[in-house]
Amino acid sequence: MGDILVGTASWTDRTLLDSGWYPQTADTPEKRLAYYARQFPLVEVDATYYSPPAERTARLWAERTPAGFTFNVKAFSLLTRHPTRVNALYKDLRPETEKRNVYPDDLAPQAYEEVWTRFLSALDPLVEVGKLGALLFQFPPWFTIKRDNKQYLLEVAKRCSPLRPVYEFRHASWFDGDNRDETVEFLRKHRLPYVCVDMPQGHRSSVPPVLAATADLAVVRFHGHSDKWTSTDIHEKFGYHYSDRELRDWAPKLRELADSAQRTHVLMNNCYRDYAQTNAATLAGLLGAE
Repeated sequence: MGDILVGTASWTDRTLLDSGWYPQTADTPEKRLAYYARQFPLVEVDATYYSPPAERTARLWAERTPAGFTFNVKAFSLLTRHPTRVNALYKDLRPETEKRNVYPDDLAPQAYEEVWTRFLSALDPLVEVGKLGALLFQFPPWFTIKRDNKQYLLEVAKRCSPLRPVYEFRHASWFDGDNRDETVEFLRKHRLPYVCVDMPQGHRSSVPPVLAATADLAVVRFHGHSDKWTSTDIHEKFGYHYSDRELRDWAPKLRELADSAQRTHVLMNNCYRDYAQTNAATLAGLLGAE
């Protein structure tokens, strides 16, 4: 079985800070990250989806964590074809527009290329010390299975190389009927890591929990099963605490997945209060993970 790293998709959520999970002595951002890194070997950075990171911030992350710690970084929204706030773009690259949100086609080609360059280069401090694990490309619900979108997956891999993009889909077409095998085989053929998900079913964005390793790195993200998945309140959307029984049921499936990969990243994204942290600790214990 390959290595399994377990962590959470946030360490700075306000409800987490209010929950009492951090000791009172962890009263600064530096101390909180250091404390988190003593509990888990892996974390996912979510803030980079909303605004691209600054190199100085990445350097602080690198300096405040021990050797061997791993950061997975969520790709900036523009790069996953989500609507992106104009004021989230680099100031000198913002298009002249009355729109509040923009897409790649709203930018001049040179500006779009520069967004890619700056996003990736800002992560250099993590790369230099071996702490960048993967770049999470979570695609929108309208990113369906079709030729152009498959080509974009290959384009992303080429742009990111030698860094590791991993792909999470939010449209069931990728796994409807025969498409399931087609999707898995396409990803395997090109050694593109697929992000398995556990999430509420029956919604437009729902994807079934297909466990498959399509590269040497496998990733699983747990979104919970909130009955308010469509809520615009992010804490209602992800406010779900897994029971010990649910996690026990998942443990053998995750071990089996890890048998097919050199390394497996398991991330709890049920980020409300200390739900993700307590669930991650329980699951790590069940898996005997690092």
